[in-house]
Amino acid sequence: MHFLSRGSDRIRPVALSCALLAGLLQAASMANPFDGRPLWWLQLLSMAGLVGLVESRATPKHAALTGWVFATAWLTGTFWWLFISMHTYGGLAAPLAVAAVVGLAAVLAVYYAVVCGFFRAFAPANPALRAIVFASCWLLAELARGVWFTGFPWGAAGYAHLDGLGVFARYVGVYGIGWIAAVLACLFVDGLRRPLAMRSWGPLLLIGAVAVAAHVFKPAEAPSGGKLPVTLLQGNIPQDEKFEAGTGVAVALQWYGEQLNTAKTPLVVAPETALPLLPQQLPPGYWDALQQRFRSGAQTALIGVPLGNRHDGYTNAVIGLQPGLPSMYSYAKHHLVPFGEFIPPLFKWFTEMMNIPLGDFNRGAVGQASMAVAGQRLAPNICYEDLFGEELGARFRDPAQAPTIFVNVSNIGWFGDSLAIDQHLSISRMRTLEFERPMIRATNTGATAIIDHRGVVVQELPRLTRGVLVAEVEGRGLGGAQGWEITPFAWWVSRFGLWPLWALGVLGLVVGWFTPRRSAAF
Repeated sequence: MHFLSRGSDRIRPVALSCALLAGLLQAASMANPFDGRPLWWLQLLSMAGLVGLVESRATPKHAALTGWVFATAWLTGTFWWLFISMHTYGGLAAPLAVAAVVGLAAVLAVYYAVVCGFFRAFAPANPALRAIVFASCWLLAELARGVWFTGFPWGAAGYAHLDGLGVFARYVGVYGIGWIAAVLACLFVDGLRRPLAMRSWGPLLLIGAVAVAAHVFKPAEAPSGGKLPVTLLQGNIPQDEKFEAGTGVAVALQWYGEQLNTAKTPLVVAPETALPLLPQQLPPGYWDALQQRFRSGAQTALIGVPLGNRHDGYTNAVIGLQPGLPSMYSYAKHHLVPFGEFIPPLFKWFTEMMNIPLGDFNRGAVGQASMAVAGQRLAPNICYEDLFGEELGARFRDPAQAPTIFVNVSNIGWFGDSLAIDQHLSISRMRTLEFERPMIRATNTGATAIIDHRGVVVQELPRLTRGVLVAEVEGRGLGGAQGWEITPFAWWVSRFGLWPLWALGVLGLVVGWFTPRRSAAF
């Protein structure tokens, strides 16, 4: 293949075209357009294509450009649905919406351009070390995208590996899985480059053996915390009507009010901003009746609703109404969406071009307390907060108080009937693998689902329909202080955050810096 041949002294259009195609294939691996499921093998092939292209470039500058084209195509193809929120619902002109999506992808792609240039300049001669250096470069780019400037790690490479490499999630998390995938891709390219008689698949076979062993000899899971019957509500309020007083608001108040009052299970959950008004803005008696209904009964409700006032500020929140308690439980969203829930400095001009009800919310704290319900500890998170496993992990520092069930409430209605729904479901599934805790999801348009502690979607409502899902969720963890009741990932990320992975990435760069390098002609 051309991209596995020796480097050229100039960048060729065909190489950039191959990089663009490989990037689009990586986007498809996150959620393929046919059934929305991730494809681990496609992610490995697309990354192998990137490795081959980068290694065949004559200079680090050309390698950086190749990496930038790959990442721009991959990220644009991954979150293209932002166009729907800006154009369809925000009223931004189509060319400007397209430019905004591609521009965001192009800026985030700079991380990958930098590390591809570094790798081309310092790739070691030893194949195994070269694979480690490439994987470490990739890891640092993923971490930078996921953390810096509030972070937007949507579509990280590890999400394609819910199957197969997903077994490593309990140890290293999604970024660690991406590191392993990058090692495999680099070794695969090296194997293809060698003459058939000289090929050595030892490192690949070793990683495969470790993965098989991890499946076969998997440590004992946290004990069952018992089953909890739940009712999950999916209102399917059209996004262009959701905040309109005469249409969406009225429908939401009526439908959610009816379902909350007639639910029979110990727990009922309504999605993000299910009640799209502040409690003090609701019709007279509405809020008081809800509080009285759950305070005096035997059931608990978790409801997405904004809270606050002009003086103290506002929060995107989930409130819990429980029997016998004078005050309600409250969870305030910590990881706010740029442009949607807060306006970054110098960008007010951009948000003023769109007709979207934007907020400037206060942030909740990291590691807020869980809510006790029927012997379970429920840990709410709102919308794309489940994208940040390191923040959810803060609740696991004390195993005796670790959550037994995650609860995600979301509104993906901003993005229509797109792959955003499938991608977000995969994100939630990855969190269940990392922490080995189930997650229940109540959303406006989908995916409203029950995911067990093994990452399996047990039940799911049809998307873009109005419906009620009544099911059981089995919590995990009895509440003892034994360390084995939480995963290794939960243990270290709750104490050190992502710093161990940063250290791994930097160590890989040091290896590249101090080991003998490959010649310019590959």
